[in-house]
Amino acid sequence: MQITVIGTGYVGLVTGTCLAETGNQVVCVDIDENKIMCLNNGETPIYEPGLETILKRNIQLGNLQFTTNLKEGISNTDVIFLALPTPPKEDGSADLSFLLNVTHELVNLIQSYTVIVTKSTVPVGTGDRIEDILSDHLESDLFDVVSNPEFLREGCAIEDFMRPDRIVIGTSSNEAKEIMMKIYRPYVRQNNPIIYMDRRSSEITKYASNSYLATRISFMNEVANICEAVDADVDLVRMGMGSDSRIGKRFLFPGIGYGGSCFPKDVKALLNTASQNGYDFQILDAVNSVNSGQKKILTKKILAHFNGSIQGKTIAMWGLAFKPNTDDIREAPALVMIDEFIKRGAHVKVFDPEAMINVRRIYGNKLIYGINQYEILEGSDALVIATEWSNFRTPDFRYMKNLMSQPLIFDGRNMYDIEELKSLGFNYECIGRNSGLTLGINQGHHKLSLAS
Repeated sequence: MQITVIGTGYVGLVTGTCLAETGNQVVCVDIDENKIMCLNNGETPIYEPGLETILKRNIQLGNLQFTTNLKEGISNTDVIFLALPTPPKEDGSADLSFLLNVTHELVNLIQSYTVIVTKSTVPVGTGDRIEDILSDHLESDLFDVVSNPEFLREGCAIEDFMRPDRIVIGTSSNEAKEIMMKIYRPYVRQNNPIIYMDRRSSEITKYASNSYLATRISFMNEVANICEAVDADVDLVRMGMGSDSRIGKRFLFPGIGYGGSCFPKDVKALLNTASQNGYDFQILDAVNSVNSGQKKILTKKILAHFNGSIQGKTIAMWGLAFKPNTDDIREAPALVMIDEFIKRGAHVKVFDPEAMINVRRIYGNKLIYGINQYEILEGSDALVIATEWSNFRTPDFRYMKNLMSQPLIFDGRNMYDIEELKSLGFNYECIGRNSGLTLGINQGHHKLSLAS
């Protein structure tokens, strides 16, 4: 099919590239000339495992093109995917200006029947707004507006697109339904479901899915915190819970909060939708609040250990991205900690396999950037683990101990065996596990506030 994808951000680029991989003729449109030039040369602006390989292959095959010319990009197209940014406003609502501005441009360019697909994450009723704009200028038989939310995990996006758990399509048009089925049939050969529903239900499905996963994360972080207070081990609790088939094992790992471009934004957007419709979504209010506090929990442990002051201390940090296998640092817990360390006068050394370029754009020479994970340990008073990259999982602990000023690890991702590190002479503090240390954040005079 002839397919146009408008927007070459994370979702648009993965969508366009994967659609080209199954033989469609895909044109991706973006207003950023430098980005389009790089993409036409096979250079990806984001790190996503496997993306660059299939990008280059499909450019070479002639299945995938990039342009800044919207008119050229939609000529002869059957389907237009709108994959434009919908960033949060100050009140948490989604900014739809990019999406609606493009819709206004399309009314002057559509000449024959076209399916307009919202791939962006949008609040309930956005499809209606797009339809209203198009209806003011076009005959109703020239278009259908379809909701088709994405469920891509950063770091696994190619796998998620090519072998989806499910595909959700919101439309009441049989013609649009047939076209969407034709597009997605190659991706569901193992009979994973294509679920058809009304457009509004489709739009809310995306928000509800991400908000529920965020809720599981915040719930387990609360469980971890109570485990510390009562001297229990959250890893054992997690295994006991996850063995229940009604609960399952996924998204039960505690840590230092969720980040990225989806969960924080989608939780706030669903809260805003609820508020606009007169509903108090109390659980999501708590999820949002818990996550904000969890991003500070490791810093509180560090301050407690150093008796409230890290002035002049050297802190090494492994991991900057909000999760492994991506260079995305949006809403990353690491940045919350870095800001606090700098404010309190610490020297901060950092290493991440992919995200350091993005971090350097924000902090410049305020940080020391390592060429590998061990270099930044030399002379460090503590190591903080903020992202669970695979190459951090089995480090050389004896070498680390020789490099550090003191053998002290604050692990925000519970990566290591407590007894092993104790036997090697490390002080090891993690999240919700029975580490045997007495520097928890709620113990007597060690209770500290980040506002102090």
